[in-house]
Amino acid sequence: MKEKIAVDYAKVDFSTSVNNIQIDKTKPLWHNYFLCGLKGIQEHFGLSNPTGMNCLVDGNIPPSSGLSSSSALVCCAGLVTLTVLGMNLSKVELAEICAKSERYIGTEGGGMDQSISFLAEEGTAKLIEFNPLRATDVKLPSGAVFVIANSCVQMNKAATSHFNVRVVECRLAAKLLAKHKGLQWDEVMRLEEVQAKLGVSLEAMLLLTKDALHPEPYSREEICMCLGISLEDLRTQILTPNTQDVLVFKLYQRAKHVYSEAARVLRFKAICEEAPDNTVQLLGELMNQSHGSCRDLYECSCSELDQLVDICRKFGAQGSRLTGAGWGGCTVSIVPADKLPDFLANVQDAYYKRRHHSEAPEKQNLFATKPGGGALVFLEA
Repeated sequence: MKEKIAVDYAKVDFSTSVNNIQIDKTKPLWHNYFLCGLKGIQEHFGLSNPTGMNCLVDGNIPPSSGLSSSSALVCCAGLVTLTVLGMNLSKVELAEICAKSERYIGTEGGGMDQSISFLAEEGTAKLIEFNPLRATDVKLPSGAVFVIANSCVQMNKAATSHFNVRVVECRLAAKLLAKHKGLQWDEVMRLEEVQAKLGVSLEAMLLLTKDALHPEPYSREEICMCLGISLEDLRTQILTPNTQDVLVFKLYQRAKHVYSEAARVLRFKAICEEAPDNTVQLLGELMNQSHGSCRDLYECSCSELDQLVDICRKFGAQGSRLTGAGWGGCTVSIVPADKLPDFLANVQDAYYKRRHHSEAPEKQNLFATKPGGGALVFLEA
């Protein structure tokens, strides 16, 4: 059987057999993301002779803008394939399958984007937690809006090693912390697992990070010495294919960012629940702290994002930070509702008009947003 998918904005058709799907990790083209979702569903059901289909793919998310367009395409493909096959899965099962299958593209991503793609509900934000996957409603303040601003710097996370280097650094940090505490470190892959196994708070994990890891970068040799493994073991069992040539790893900085960011997420939820008079200000401060941590500890920002964040804060945002994988893409800002018109006009002038010499940014580059629903299938009667 053949499957044919086409996309209007690129005017590029792609056709392949659904019997033996091959995903090219060296070229993260749009159709490969579709194939990830398709393959994930096929493998989940163990289909040996799957049904083919013709698809038209379209969208209005700016490419490589950090707004989860790749994950959205994977999820769309998974949902469409499931529908065509006439099979059923829960939203949680779909999210988990799509999160796993997106890694076929070569990016060692988590499951946040795929989870919200299916579990989102109109009118409420969601706290996403894993093991098991679950989503909790978080009511956002009524007196503020969230504004997305595109830096217009494109970064396809599958096209570079930046993203996977951070994943590997967090993985190594988790293993060193686990060994420091006498845990079975070779079974640990994520920083969250160390906290769960120890049964301690995020604040305690930050103290442990300071005690067990040094701020200076770790060489491959030092990591091997700490873990008691060979360089070959490091390459084959821990590093990813596109991080084989990395010589030094910043473990302390990455672990400190992850644990402090997790603490900020929980504090954000608590503030929304408590709803103090200065809710918007407090949430903005958390967003500002988050961007500082992304910039200085995780090092996933860029000069354009930093400039755009500063502009947004200057013209009325209580808080602003990068969103998505980083190294380009968009910022998200929390803005008092009564300041929104002036905010949009001033950001347009200060960033887009001066930088791009245009009268106005494209609508998808600067816009206010609110929580919407997750992925749906619309069937014609």
